Amino acid sequence: MKTVTAGVLLIGDELLSGRTQDTNLRTIAEFLAPLGVQIGEARILADEAEVISANVREFSDRFDYVFTTGGIGPTHDDITADCIAAAFDLDISQRQDAVDELLKRYDPDDLNAARLRMARIPDGASLIKNPVSLAPGFQTRNVFTLAGVPQIMRAMLEDIEHRIEGGTVMAKRTIAVKGKGEGDVGGPLAAIAAKYPDVSIGSYPHFDGDGYGLNIVIRAFNSSDLDACETSIAEFLES
Repeated sequence: MKTVTAGVLLIGDELLSGRTQDTNLRTIAEFLAPLGVQIGEARILADEAEVISANVREFSDRFDYVFTTGGIGPTHDDITADCIAAAFDLDISQRQDAVDELLKRYDPDDLNAARLRMARIPDGASLIKNPVSLAPGFQTRNVFTLAGVPQIMRAMLEDIEHRIEGGTVMAKRTIAVKGKGEGDVGGPLAAIAAKYPDVSIGSYPHFDGDGYGLNIVIRAFNSSDLDACETSIAEFLES
């Protein structure tokens, strides 16, 4: 079994203020799961240079891959590129290959100083294609720096899959339970979880027009462990 992990840094004051609701974490998680990459931690960061650089360094050391979203646009508060460079003690400059990508969208006369900020790339980084707005992201070592706009971020993932060395894919099963809440199953599920330490067990309640219930979700790398755990849960529910 090969375990591969990732950390996610969601950057932007607008996320912390509640003005913008993040959907990128879920998109990245759904992208990585079939590749056998498990997200170990995600953080939302303010637009503060030292905070961003420190978290990039920490996550780069702790995880196999790091994904950052936000802060690579044309405005003064788009500081992620500079923070990535600072995190690895790299210089940063306007790259011609990044300018060439922008020229696919803008006329040369429209490439003002603000837009050219999007062509500033840390030394040694490789570009990540952006098929939506064409302003590239970039990969610095094991850190992928992506746009914050969900539609653009999602499209940029297409240029990342071939760069990922994945691990063992974790299998998942969902057991739907009607008419019971988490308080009804909490004790027995704790006992079952202790019996199967290599299986992740979660319970997620729901309320709708048909009443209430919950979904028990189990995850494991080993299918035999998953089968045995599912059987134990089914026997408990039947009893």
